[in-house]
Amino acid sequence: MKRALSLLLVATFMAQSVQAQAAPSVSSVQRDINRLRTLAAEKYEAANEAKIRIKSLRQEMGALEKREAVIQGDLEIASKVLSKIAISEYQGGGFGKTFELLFSSDPTQYLSDASVLESFSKGYSKQVREFAATKQRVQATQLVISDRTSLLIAEEKRLNRQVAEAKTALLKAEKLLKSLAKADRDRLLREEAARENKIQSDSKGYAASYKGDNTRGSIALKFALQQIGDVYVWAAAGPTRWDCSGLTMRAFAKAGVSLPHSSRVQVKYGKSVSYSSVKPGDLLFFGKPISHVSIYMGGGKMVQAPRPGKKVEVVPLTKMFGRKPFVGARRL
Repeated sequence: MKRALSLLLVATFMAQSVQAQAAPSVSSVQRDINRLRTLAAEKYEAANEAKIRIKSLRQEMGALEKREAVIQGDLEIASKVLSKIAISEYQGGGFGKTFELLFSSDPTQYLSDASVLESFSKGYSKQVREFAATKQRVQATQLVISDRTSLLIAEEKRLNRQVAEAKTALLKAEKLLKSLAKADRDRLLREEAARENKIQSDSKGYAASYKGDNTRGSIALKFALQQIGDVYVWAAAGPTRWDCSGLTMRAFAKAGVSLPHSSRVQVKYGKSVSYSSVKPGDLLFFGKPISHVSIYMGGGKMVQAPRPGKKVEVVPLTKMFGRKPFVGARRL
């Protein structure tokens, strides 16, 4: 009996020890949640880039399809011209029974025969060349459309994958939060809220102190600072919800500069500026590949819409934004 009781106590102690070791600390959960939310923002920015490529491909395909329709019309006209000529020649005795078998109702059948083509081309070389050239243009356009269709399908798959991975990261973050004991979870949320309130209070103070001028960068910066406190939402570009590139896009639109909704594409605009030479209104890019953009405010500060779970804020500019290195600045 004593031996059984001892074994039960040892087993209970070991189970409690394992459970204690397995229980995540509040600080580690907070770090993991922040990492997963940041990962979600990265995936969302990759999705923004895919959306732009999809839009461009669809526009290009639309133009190609219109062009194909026009060329197909030209081909039908050229085909009808050759058909009329061929019928006239046949009825006049210009071709023998072989031609009747080759021709049928499609001039391409007899034009594929070298001897008939040679004979026909002597009298109607211009019409034959026009038909052949038009047909080649149709085939070339159809090949390009087929290629763009394949690219479009690949981009749509990439977009769906990036969005799915972002949502998975956010679900993992939520699951981690729920894994904490209620008291620890409440403490984490209180501490997180306190930090965010402090950041928001400081951000509003920085925003109120900024005067600026009438340059493009200053106008964009003023607009971004007016959005302090708005929540981060992927693919949002106002009026009260933003992601990082949505905020910079609308801010510079206010200054008369058209930017795409993607940090990876925005980095191609304007002129490059070194880290040590940044001025208020310059765009700042982070990540390899690029997955975040903010606007330099001056005084070592930048305004941004950082990630899910955060709001538009002003924070210190450093060469590392979390785990994302500074990769460049652009002046528009």
